[in-house]
Amino acid sequence: MDILSDLLASLPRNEPVRNVLVGVHWTVVCSRHCGMASSIQGEKPHGHEKVRDVGNLHSKTAYQLAEYALSDILLEASIGVAAINSLIDPFDGRKGGYQEINAYDVLVRHGQGKKVALVGHFPFIPKLHSEVGELWVFEQKPVEGEFSVADATKLIPQADVIALTGSALINHTLAGLLELCQPDSTVVVLGPSTPLSPVMFAHGVTLLSGTLIFDEQAVLRTVAQGANFQQVQGVRLVTMAKPGLEN
Repeated sequence: MDILSDLLASLPRNEPVRNVLVGVHWTVVCSRHCGMASSIQGEKPHGHEKVRDVGNLHSKTAYQLAEYALSDILLEASIGVAAINSLIDPFDGRKGGYQEINAYDVLVRHGQGKKVALVGHFPFIPKLHSEVGELWVFEQKPVEGEFSVADATKLIPQADVIALTGSALINHTLAGLLELCQPDSTVVVLGPSTPLSPVMFAHGVTLLSGTLIFDEQAVLRTVAQGANFQQVQGVRLVTMAKPGLEN
């Protein structure tokens, strides 16, 4: 939980919540800014796990919602990570620190001729195979050509480039995955759940490839109507590098 604790410690405490939307694929919280995260549910029967204070989430502070990220109930943690992202000022003290580069291009740039380990299923995987030296994809429920998460312990330490889904913050597996990375490897955290916060760099992350919301209403509208990420409107894909490094 150290990453989440450090993220929470960096956030303002009294920002009001303006909107909370839990969509089928994405969760959005609007407070100081607007942030999103994957909507993840546990494997228990439908509706078995209940989100606390449903109907009153909008009356909490965004920090109170951000603390939901510590929850073992995955949908609560989804709300919490979205709230964390809503409180991170994307330009506060870091103007010029972002480039509009998506995660696929980042991995192509850093993975040419190298061993790349990717935790999470992303639509660009079929293309990425031909762009990097070797690609190992890890999934909770692997299909042909993918590896199980159990294989990560053996293979991630051998990788030159490691790409970890930001959703690993929601299920509390990110810290354990980061511990598998060698100090000289390039570590990318990617996806809309990724907090674009320099706090992440203190935990061994090299690059953050995430999402900035520039049209709040477009995001809320498309997410509410069941959009997958390719259908979400009103977002920009950006990459933030650890100080002293290039994207």
